[in-house]
Amino acid sequence: MKRIRRALLAILLIAVMCIGVIGYAMEIGRAQGSSGTTGVTGSTAMRGSAIKEEMTEEEIEAHKGGFTAGASVHDPSILEVGDEYYIFGSHMESAKSGDLRTWTTFSTGVNAQNKLFSNLFDDKLEAFAFVGKNSDNWYSVWAPDVIYNKAMQKYVMYFCTSSTYKKSSLCFATADQPEGPYEFQSVILDSGFNYKTSKETDFYDYHTKQELKNYLSAGDYDNLKWPNCIDPTVFYDKDGKMWMVYGSWSGGIFILEIDEETGYPIHPQEDEQNEVDAYFGKHLLGGGHNSIEGPYIIYDQNTDYYYLFVSYGALQAKGGYQIRLFRSKNVDGPYEDTEGQTMGTVLDHSTYGLKMMGNYSFPGLVFTYMAPGHNSAFVDDKDGKMYVVYHQRFDNGTEYHEPRVHQLFANKEGWLVAAPFATDGETLESSGYQASEIAGTYYLVDHGTDISARVHDAQKIVLTAGNADQTDETGSPAAGSGKTNSKLSAYSGTVTGDTAETTGTFELDEAAPYVTLTLGGVTYSGVMIEMNDEAGNDVMCFTAAGDNNETIWGVHYYKSGE
Repeated sequence: MKRIRRALLAILLIAVMCIGVIGYAMEIGRAQGSSGTTGVTGSTAMRGSAIKEEMTEEEIEAHKGGFTAGASVHDPSILEVGDEYYIFGSHMESAKSGDLRTWTTFSTGVNAQNKLFSNLFDDKLEAFAFVGKNSDNWYSVWAPDVIYNKAMQKYVMYFCTSSTYKKSSLCFATADQPEGPYEFQSVILDSGFNYKTSKETDFYDYHTKQELKNYLSAGDYDNLKWPNCIDPTVFYDKDGKMWMVYGSWSGGIFILEIDEETGYPIHPQEDEQNEVDAYFGKHLLGGGHNSIEGPYIIYDQNTDYYYLFVSYGALQAKGGYQIRLFRSKNVDGPYEDTEGQTMGTVLDHSTYGLKMMGNYSFPGLVFTYMAPGHNSAFVDDKDGKMYVVYHQRFDNGTEYHEPRVHQLFANKEGWLVAAPFATDGETLESSGYQASEIAGTYYLVDHGTDISARVHDAQKIVLTAGNADQTDETGSPAAGSGKTNSKLSAYSGTVTGDTAETTGTFELDEAAPYVTLTLGGVTYSGVMIEMNDEAGNDVMCFTAAGDNNETIWGVHYYKSGE
C-alpha cells in the first residue's frame, strides 16, 4: 500500500474516531435494546437435544446486533503472555484483552509521550535517520510485531519507519515486559535509496557500488522489483530457527533468517536463479507494485504446513482490502494457493491466493463488514485453538476500525478457513453431525476473488437432508421414494439456491465436523461449527475453501428457545 496514503489516513482517523466509536456503540445498543440480546457468550449446544427451530427473516431482523471491541488498533499483531493477549499496531497503538473480544488501549500516538518506547524520540532519532519526516512534517511508525526471543530472553519488537511509499527502514527494539517500555536498538534494513542516499544505509556491506545500478530505475530506487521495507513479522520455524517476513506492494514479499542471539538478520549468499538477494533476502510473492502487504507466517504442526497470510487491495473501507492465504511445506517457499499457483509479477493478481474474507454482510449484523485485513495469527497456548487477528472496518460512513478475532480451522485438505463470526468460546463438535441436524435455511456468502469495493451480500439457500431409508442397498433411490440423487443419505443432501452457482449437494463426514459442498460444479471443503453470531444469536455455520481460491460461509439462525 502506498504509505503516503496511510499518513493522510492517520489524520482522518483521529478526527473521526470519537464519532465512529460513539456512533457504532449507539447503533449496536439500539439493535440490542430492540431485540433483547446482549452479546451472550458461549457456543450453542444442539447435540443431544431436540433440533432447534430456525428463525424467520423477520425474527432475524428483530434480533440484529453486534459488539464493540473498545479499542482501535490498525495492523494488529498478536502476542499471548499467560492469561493476557496483546495487540500492537501502527501509529504506536496497542491494547490488551483477556477474552479476545474486549480490548483496553495502553498506548497511543506517535510522540515522545507515548510510554511504549523509552528512547525512540531521543536526540539521535536513529530510527528516522535515513527516512526522515513524512509529508506531514512528522514521523511515521508502522506495523510492529512483537515476539519473545528465547535466546535474548527479551520481548523484541520489529517495526518500520517510513517517509514515502518506498523509502523505509526496518528496526527493532527490546523490552523486559510485553507492555514495554521498548528500547530502540537498531535499524536493520533500508529501502528507497538511490545514488545519493545509498551511502546512508548498510547496502554496501553486501553489494558493490557497481551493483547498485541493478536496484535503480531511471536513477531512483526500482520499487517494481525490490521491496518496501515495512510490515515485518518474526517467527520461529518448526526447527527452532527464527525468520522475518516483510514487504508491501513494490517488489512484493521477502524473507530473511534472523540471528536469535542478536536479533539481526542473517544475510544469505546471492542466488539470482532462486530469487535470493544478499541484502533483501529471498523473494516469496508479488512484485510490479501490485497490492500485497502485511505478510504473516505461522506454522501448524497438525498439518505440517507454513501458512502465509497477506492482504490485497487498499486499506480504506471502500478499498477492497481483504485477507489471502498461501501455504508451503518449506519456510522459504514456494508458497502456493488452492490451485497450486505461486505469484510473481502479474498484471492481474486477483485470482492468486485463497481469499479468506473480504466485504460481506449477514442479515443478523448491524453493519456491513468492510475491508478486513493486515492480520496476524496464533495458536492459543491454553487450548490449542488457532485464531486470525485483524482490523475490521464497517459501512458506517467513517474509516473507524476495530480489532476482530476469528477462530481458524484446517479442512481435510489442510487449508485454513475462518469462522464467520468473532470468537465467542465456540468448539468444533468432534463427532460431527447427521444431515438432519444441520438442514434448513442458510445465508450464503461467497467471498469471490475480486479486489474491489463490492459487498458480497448473503444469498438464501436451503440444505435438505437425504434419508438412508430412501435408498436401496446399492445407494440408488428406492422405488417410490421420489429421490433422484443416488448420493443422498443420512450424511448428505441437496443445496437449493436461486442460481446454478448456489445449487448442488453437500456431504458430511460420519465421525468428524467436516463438510464438502459442491455448488455450480465447484467443490468447497470445510467444517460445520456451532457458535454465536455477533448479536449473540445461536447459529450453525459452515466455512469452506474452494479449489478455485474462493471461500464460502453459510449461516443458519436458530430461535433461542426463550
